[in-house]
Amino acid sequence: MKLFTNERPDIPISNHHKEDGTQWTIKEKLLLGLSVQDYWKQFFRNPVNWLMIIICSIGIPLLLGRYIFGLGWVTHASNDYPWGLFLGFGLFGMVPLSASGFLLGTTVELFGRKDFKSIERLALLNGLLGYFFAVLFLEVDLGMWWRLPYPMVVSLGPASVLFLVAWHVATYLSVQIAEVLPAFFEWCGWLKGKRIIRKFVLGLTVAGIILSTLHQGALGALFTYAPAKVHPLWLSTNFQWIHFFCSSIFAGLSMVIIASTLIRNFMGWRCDDTFKNNLDYVTVGMAKGASFAMITYLIIKIVAVAHDQEWSYLLTGWGSYYMLELGVGVVLPMCMFAVGIRNNWLKLIRIAAFITALGIIWNRINTSLICFNWQMYQEIPHWKEVWITITLYSIYFMTYRFIVYRLPIVYGWQDGK
Repeated sequence: MKLFTNERPDIPISNHHKEDGTQWTIKEKLLLGLSVQDYWKQFFRNPVNWLMIIICSIGIPLLLGRYIFGLGWVTHASNDYPWGLFLGFGLFGMVPLSASGFLLGTTVELFGRKDFKSIERLALLNGLLGYFFAVLFLEVDLGMWWRLPYPMVVSLGPASVLFLVAWHVATYLSVQIAEVLPAFFEWCGWLKGKRIIRKFVLGLTVAGIILSTLHQGALGALFTYAPAKVHPLWLSTNFQWIHFFCSSIFAGLSMVIIASTLIRNFMGWRCDDTFKNNLDYVTVGMAKGASFAMITYLIIKIVAVAHDQEWSYLLTGWGSYYMLELGVGVVLPMCMFAVGIRNNWLKLIRIAAFITALGIIWNRINTSLICFNWQMYQEIPHWKEVWITITLYSIYFMTYRFIVYRLPIVYGWQDGK
């Protein structure tokens, strides 16, 4: 697209009108202002698209096979290890990385920090797509997608944590859709719809805070169902919910730092000057928030070990692995954030954000898979399960990019008041 944006002054599209005064059609907007031939030309010129095609050409048949032949055809799932990568990565990993929606929504709409306005929509989109694909990962694991409403409205279990998680995720997903709709309404030209949503933005923000706080903690509470299975260092009955909630704060902020960096470097043609000029400032601001959340999380982890009298476990091999996770996934990026903020080293902050995101995924996979049934055999995911997980994440990436290319997420719609 960089080639076409340099050659044609009328693209990228950022308003409803062409240079000759006529309006862009929906089809032209979807094609980014290019002809069908030019669009496919730029599509196949991008090597990333070829990589996505290769991944999906193998992964989609495997995904269909999962529904035809059953879960056992693609995983090593058993009663001993019921949760594999579909939940360990797709649900428990993607949900904390998607906490950016309620964090930046609260910052801008509730606390009035309009200096973070340029990154708000990207954070909301990151939250929406992260939760949506977490549900897709869950459905791939469960298989019977048509029974999704059962624990919510058919076979009620209000005392169950699963009932709580199901309602929280479904309701919060609806809230996030409403929060992202103004960008869609600007793009399609229905400004009345945008004004209607703006009337409820404060209520949506408060609902997002409540729902996200509750279900982030509820995901952690799920592991209290099996207190004898998860290694004691990764499970603290009294603190598990706050471990998951607190870690989601720095996970969500780090994910926005990563996404904004990638978008600026590889999709700079789509970003406007407001986004580009404010990015370094908001990156430092989000790094400050992430570092405070990380030190809080670290203190609570130490308190949990002390409260449960688990010091002796730290002298075992599992204890060394636990401290490695905390050291690499929390302490190292926390120190990098601190140094980067103090010296305004943006590159160091962005590297720290990347390490933080990997650390969160590492922690969730440890809790749900590696350190699950730690006294028994170790489960190794099936290669088909790994490939399907990569495929779904690739579809997430393509969906993310498709929306950022078109909707006013990292640029302002010029006639969208």
